Amino acid sequence: MITIDTLIDARWIIPVNDDNEILENHSLAIVNGLIIDVLATKDANKKYQATHTHQLDGHALIPGFINSHTHAAMSLYRGLADDLPLMEWLQEHIWPAEQQHTTQDFVKTGTQLAIAEMLRSGTTCFNDMYFFPDETARTASEIGMRACVGLIIIDFPTIWANDADEYIHKGLQLHDTLRHQSLITTAFAPHAPYTVSDAPLQKMLTLSEELDIPVHMHIHETAGEVKDAIETTGKRPLQRLTELGAISPKLIAVHMTQLESEEIESLAIQGCHVIHCPESNQKLASGLCPVQTLIDAGINVALGTDGAASNNDLDMISEMRSAALLGKVTSMDAQAVNATTALRMATINGAKALGLDTKTGSLEVGKAADITAIQLNSIETQPLYDPVSQIIYAASREQVRHVWVAGKHLLNNRKLTNIDETTLLEDVAKWQQQISTT
Repeated sequence: MITIDTLIDARWIIPVNDDNEILENHSLAIVNGLIIDVLATKDANKKYQATHTHQLDGHALIPGFINSHTHAAMSLYRGLADDLPLMEWLQEHIWPAEQQHTTQDFVKTGTQLAIAEMLRSGTTCFNDMYFFPDETARTASEIGMRACVGLIIIDFPTIWANDADEYIHKGLQLHDTLRHQSLITTAFAPHAPYTVSDAPLQKMLTLSEELDIPVHMHIHETAGEVKDAIETTGKRPLQRLTELGAISPKLIAVHMTQLESEEIESLAIQGCHVIHCPESNQKLASGLCPVQTLIDAGINVALGTDGAASNNDLDMISEMRSAALLGKVTSMDAQAVNATTALRMATINGAKALGLDTKTGSLEVGKAADITAIQLNSIETQPLYDPVSQIIYAASREQVRHVWVAGKHLLNNRKLTNIDETTLLEDVAKWQQQISTT
């Protein structure tokens, strides 16, 4: 027998491969954090002897979810200001709170809280945009979480930098520091067209090409954003970005609720990626992303939660369900954004958007063992005719029992293995007290 690190036997494996297979009574063999075999359990137990063996009857193994857009540290602002439109929420509540409270220690605790919640929801990788990205990267690395950290760019001064040039300079330094990390990658993260002017965008685009890293940006989030841009510049934001050369396969465009047919055609031709944040868009009344139309045009659409301050959770199972249901209503087609599509949006499509699809996003030989195990033999998901359907339309994050990132068991029967939950909750309570009294 061949000795390996880990063998996981499961009732179903849903690899999210090109054939959208569902494998029954199969196993994953893992060595050095990589999947080396996917085979029938009856054969696996004859072929492999593992240091760690997990028999997960009644469970489905899926690729760990990829949260393709979030602001992790903003978990500490969860519930601070609810039931408000985007710009009022930002300008009158969130930005003032950030000026008072956002420090490196804030980002550390907020990111720990977010990662704990994401792991307990089956997420193994997140794409972040926030201040102190160095702390976000450090925290994720220490826990063992996969992350793409945003090299944030804004025109105005914040606690992180004074002007666009300093944002870019600090971002380049961080990119250089992280470039040999196995779990951490980077993306330029200009906040939005209305907060970043042309000159820094042009400089960033040149650097993006030179360094071959993506560009992660809020675009066409609300009708008001588009209206204000037309009044200010005479152009819709996407037109301005097109003229600057920003529309390319490196662009990860977040929200995109306000799109015209010509813009969708251009995005498809240029190979851009769109990140759909259905629950945040609903809560802020930002609008509806035409997901099925984008998919039909050949655009890669992935899923994100946005931050917990505007969602108010980081639950990708809930996000998949919302995406599937909204997709049907938006297109008035019950077949739109079906269960398989929703699962792909939360896994392999996110990996493609982040340029990580050769490493993660599906359970295939040679890829990282980024795995989520969902228990499906509970009352809430019985009877079971199709495990993918049950995951999208019936399961909850409480049914996520195990999570591995690069073969490391970070959630074991719902217990976090690399985070001290008691200490974390004590730290969060201290921040709550500080924020609520100022």
